[in-house]
Amino acid sequence: MSQADKLSESRDVLESALAQSMTVYGVTPSVGRIYSVLYFSKEPLTLKEIQDHVAMSKASVSNGVRELMETEMVTKIWKKGERQDHYIAEKDFFRNFIVYFVKMLRQENNLIMKAVEHSEPLLKEMASELEDAATKKEVEEDLKLLEHAKSYLDWTMRMANAMDSGDIFKYFPKASSKETSE
Repeated sequence: MSQADKLSESRDVLESALAQSMTVYGVTPSVGRIYSVLYFSKEPLTLKEIQDHVAMSKASVSNGVRELMETEMVTKIWKKGERQDHYIAEKDFFRNFIVYFVKMLRQENNLIMKAVEHSEPLLKEMASELEDAATKKEVEEDLKLLEHAKSYLDWTMRMANAMDSGDIFKYFPKASSKETSE
């Protein structure tokens, strides 16, 4: 096997693994293939160039690139003298992780907080007015669950803020390049 063949095989294995791992970020393996092609590309690629690498329809590539742009894993760039848009991948896995998970934590927080803000006043009102002991106990248990949910939401927002600000790396530092190569 030639050196070029070995490099190609290695790249294929890495691209496949990266594409499969993208499901963690909520994208399909086919969209992950688009990301992996851009990740290993030495220069920005057009939609047509991406399409040639991934053997997908132009519409699928376009939709996949748009999806990756929404998660900030891919950026559209302009090249002087070129009419077509070009795309590059964000190659910092730490940044990809943070952007995605902070977004997901904030979405979760918004959904749950809306429900808590709607339900808590109703439950408190019921707790003060109820005379049936069994129902009152259920309402009080639900209020305790809401307090637990609010505690969780506070914790996840503090974690999201620490990730967003980079403070998370004070507690979980990135390994230096030297440490990861040993």
